Amino acid sequence: MDYFPLWNSLRIALISTTIIFFAGIAAAYYIAKTPRLVKGILDVVLTLPLVLPPTVVGYLLLRVLGPNRLIGRWVLKMFDIKLTMTWWSAIFATTVVIFPLMYRTARGAFESFDETLADSARTLGLSGSFIFWRIRMPVCKQGIIAGCVLAFARALGEYGATSMIAGYTPGRTATISTTVYQLWRTNDDAGAFFWVMINLAISAVVLLIVNMLEGSRKRRQGA
Repeated sequence: MDYFPLWNSLRIALISTTIIFFAGIAAAYYIAKTPRLVKGILDVVLTLPLVLPPTVVGYLLLRVLGPNRLIGRWVLKMFDIKLTMTWWSAIFATTVVIFPLMYRTARGAFESFDETLADSARTLGLSGSFIFWRIRMPVCKQGIIAGCVLAFARALGEYGATSMIAGYTPGRTATISTTVYQLWRTNDDAGAFFWVMINLAISAVVLLIVNMLEGSRKRRQGA
């Protein structure tokens, strides 16, 4: 049995989740401070990939990163690197698709933060970075961790945008989701069912973790 699709899916999901962890937190923190009109506009722009069909996201990425497009052509010319049809091309797709999950979750956590804690810390002369990492983040960590876990699960199962920008090449770009489709298309129901069960098992574990985090948060609030 070739387990490359599992390994490839895990590394793509881990890398993209790491990227959106920092990008999502930064965007959520600073956008929460912007005026209401600006916040509304940015919310629409940053959340759009969440409601767009994944194939549309993949198409738009191809319009930007394809070898005959502006950015893709420039990178290919300057560095001789093709931004599409490689295993790491899927990172572009999964990062864009899962970013709204992290952003919205982190923003909700930050907006529920009691700012009097930060104000009290400032009166003690504590720096902004200290307040953010040692006070704000620990208080909001449950929501942020839940956002990361959900984003990881979504990245692991992403198909539409990934298939368009990375394609399907066994041993090179194959992921769990693209493998399921290819095996089903070639009438290999047993192989497709195997990978479906792998994905179901991972998703069940992820949801269990999210439920545990939610239960822990509720118990702390009730304490």
